[in-house]
Amino acid sequence: MTLFALLQDAAAAPLPFFRTLPFYKNIHLLGMFLAMTSLGGIAIHAANGGTKATSSTRMLTASVFGLGMLLVLAGGFGQAARLGILANGFPGWMIAKMAIWVIVGVLAVLPYRFPSLAKPIYLLVPLLGGCAAYLAIWHGL
Repeated sequence: MTLFALLQDAAAAPLPFFRTLPFYKNIHLLGMFLAMTSLGGIAIHAANGGTKATSSTRMLTASVFGLGMLLVLAGGFGQAARLGILANGFPGWMIAKMAIWVIVGVLAVLPYRFPSLAKPIYLLVPLLGGCAAYLAIWHGL
């Protein structure tokens, strides 16, 4: 059997579940839920007068936020790879989504440093998530 025939057989074989588009979508969504939930917890704690020193769950929320952001990144790029979106570089809507997630990442440190921003951040994060979802759903239009 030639190398070309072996490669054709490998390409025709079904992908394992952890390399499929639904898997990457679920990873991406799970990451969004984790990041936004923990950021909401941080913002509410800071809005109620809490500080880093008084937070008994600071390490938990920071870890969950970091894991969520990692899953968002891995799931998003996994989906892009499965769909072949990155073949010609990053499209504009994907750059905008990455910018939104960078902003969400920066917002995680602001509530404790500037407690007066905690309530606006709590309201802003779901709007940013909605913008990211809009870009993902309607990017082709």
